[in-house]
Amino acid sequence: MNAAVSGVAPGPSDPGPRARRYAFLGPEGTFTEAALMQVPGAPDAECIPMNSVPAALAAVREETVDAAVVPLENSVEGGVSATLDDVSFGAELRILQEILVPIRFVLVAPDGVRLQDVRTVSTHTHAWAQIRGWAETNLPGVTYVPAPSTAASAVAMLDGRGGVSTQGLGYDAGVCSPVVVQRHPELQVLAEDISDNEKAVTRFVLVARPDATMPAPTGADKSSLVVPLWEDRPGALLEILEQFATRGVNLTRIESRPTKTHLGDYFFSVDIDGHIQDDRVADALMGVRRICPRTRFLGSYPRADRREVRVAKHHSDAAFIQARSWVDNLKGQ
Repeated sequence: MNAAVSGVAPGPSDPGPRARRYAFLGPEGTFTEAALMQVPGAPDAECIPMNSVPAALAAVREETVDAAVVPLENSVEGGVSATLDDVSFGAELRILQEILVPIRFVLVAPDGVRLQDVRTVSTHTHAWAQIRGWAETNLPGVTYVPAPSTAASAVAMLDGRGGVSTQGLGYDAGVCSPVVVQRHPELQVLAEDISDNEKAVTRFVLVARPDATMPAPTGADKSSLVVPLWEDRPGALLEILEQFATRGVNLTRIESRPTKTHLGDYFFSVDIDGHIQDDRVADALMGVRRICPRTRFLGSYPRADRREVRVAKHHSDAAFIQARSWVDNLKGQ
């Protein structure tokens, strides 16, 4: 394992590893790059833009980079399917950090294009979902053209010589972050702050190989796992949820995704409060793994909001230790 990732486990004031080479969903100017810049050491590291989430995660698995930052969840659109599916079915990876980035959008076009001239707009699907209401009001009848990232549609307009054109691209304007315009002032801004929800936030994760050093518990932690639905029958999901509920483990997110093998065959992507070093969490994971042997652990890491996890006294580590000791003594009689 690269020593840059497997160094001293980060604490509350140091939430990420010290990777020297990072991949991220590019091109430059994406919200993913903004998230990467929050990782300690990243501004001074080699940061490599990739054209897709699978490409960024493949670079981690192939050890051409130490870690990657990719989007996982949006407060408006929910989970990012490309990330959820890749970490669930590809070679095992570990989440080491989560990063939250407030989302702001601008509409850009070549010089001379007016807002009323725009008939087609390109951006990432999650971005379009977050500005659709604004577009319907301000660009009635506009056609949406998908792009691999929020920055891609804007950057594609640049000819490399200081010029901007959409000729041959199949769209009139692009939706991107204000950072893209700061880096490329030749882009004309037709409208600012066009989000339907001004409080929209996207959650990104820093992902490394499974032998990376896991962040130490902070008391404000989160864990992620993948739980395949092993049998389609009444009560199957309830049996999974009970493993957490009876141990006082709060689920912060649960999302079903198709396995892509058979119609009706699903798995669950789950986030829970707590760290695997917490007895209640470890015990819950053992319970889930016992009934779902293909359960995959994705990592324990500090919460980005630093909100401390409150635990009832009877679910504390001390309570688990006391109960385990009592049973061990009985077994030894």
